[in-house]
Amino acid sequence: MAKKKTVYHCKECGHASGKWLGKCPSCNQWDTFVEEFVQPDASPDAGSRAARGDGKAVAIGKVKAEHETRINCGVEEVNRILGGGLVPGSVVLIAGEPGVGKSTLMLQVAHWIATSGTGVFYATAEESAMQLRLRAERIGCVADNLFVMAENRLDAVMHAAEQSDCGVLVMDSVQMAYWSELAGAPGSVGQVRECTAALSALAKRTHMAVLLVGHVTKDGAIAGPKVLEHMVDVVLSFEGDRFHAARILRASKNRYGAVGEIGVFEMMQQGLTPVSDPSRLFLSGYRSETPGSVVTASLEGSQPFLVEVQALVAPGLPGNPRRRVSGMDQNRAAMILAVLEKRCGLALCDKDVYLNVVGGAQLDEPGSDLAIALAVASSLQDQPFPEGIIAFGEIGLGGEVRPVARMEARLKEASRLGFISAICPPLREPKSSENKPDAKTTKSDFEIRIYPAKMIEDALLSAHRARQ
Repeated sequence: MAKKKTVYHCKECGHASGKWLGKCPSCNQWDTFVEEFVQPDASPDAGSRAARGDGKAVAIGKVKAEHETRINCGVEEVNRILGGGLVPGSVVLIAGEPGVGKSTLMLQVAHWIATSGTGVFYATAEESAMQLRLRAERIGCVADNLFVMAENRLDAVMHAAEQSDCGVLVMDSVQMAYWSELAGAPGSVGQVRECTAALSALAKRTHMAVLLVGHVTKDGAIAGPKVLEHMVDVVLSFEGDRFHAARILRASKNRYGAVGEIGVFEMMQQGLTPVSDPSRLFLSGYRSETPGSVVTASLEGSQPFLVEVQALVAPGLPGNPRRRVSGMDQNRAAMILAVLEKRCGLALCDKDVYLNVVGGAQLDEPGSDLAIALAVASSLQDQPFPEGIIAFGEIGLGGEVRPVARMEARLKEASRLGFISAICPPLREPKSSENKPDAKTTKSDFEIRIYPAKMIEDALLSAHRARQ
């Protein structure tokens, strides 16, 4: 019998060491090393031994290219995020916070695929088959082509999946599965790594698409070794919280499509419902007469949508003002406040500032900088932002307003929802009349009044004029 070897792995990044370390030299995290026993030649058929060729290199032009046939997921939102559907032989990882609805989404996706004609093998390592059946009945996801197995032994799951002749395998979740011949508890670094490698090898060998449900840590990172994200083909982040109905499915890695695409779902009693018009969902309840409320056009992947940014400026303690941010990067918000105080002379050093993105949306791109600045100015002056106007643009440290990607698409989305004006950087090919604050630009499929702003002072002046 082969002798077991003791190895210490970092729970955060997967760094291996022959001895225990208090601080990981790779990710600089403290107290993350766990002990694992590795038995030689006991690991599953990992990806390194999965797809062996003939050992010869060929010119790329001579590689046989077969027509790509994708599996229809049954919902346009999911198909668009994946780049047109689920690719046979691909491995997709869906991760999210506890209670956000990962298992519900997977069960609905499995049902949608099963009803479209492709067999789905659903392996649950966290629930019993009866619990899964009860949830499926509640959300209406019972299909003849959907097969269920409650098992956390991966070797048993893989054997049953191959015998089922299904086109899609769902593993819920990969952190609860374990390989019986490998030492270590379910969820340990070694188990997660080897289980993912075995499932990837299965997908490449049988052309079965594999969907993995993953957990996240308290910091929001995907639990397990960092190599887990490199081993899969697609990484989808399921975002949202229990206090908002909106859920966002975001592609952070995609070998078969665009990165950054999002799909918006609404959590209801019957499960998750795709939202075809997310702008209307995020703007529900918007009141233009409230000071500190500004609508901006954000871009996620190729899809622009409108969200409401709110700011509240209140008297604070001198020398120790509060800065509270929700739905946006705190460092970027602090930079915008500093630019407003330095370049525009707004007295914010003794004011408490609270910033919020309504509806649970997350603004990660710099295109929302101008809306944040105008919302702060509106709340400080206690003057409502002009009705029917949106604002977007990136703000530099010098107070300049820089252009952002796909400006015309943002303007078109605003015009579709009834907005008549926009404060934004000048278009890339401005007309001679667009140098004036009251200029008007007309496109073939939308018409909207543009207040071009090259500096943040121009944007504040345009908002003041539009208010009058």
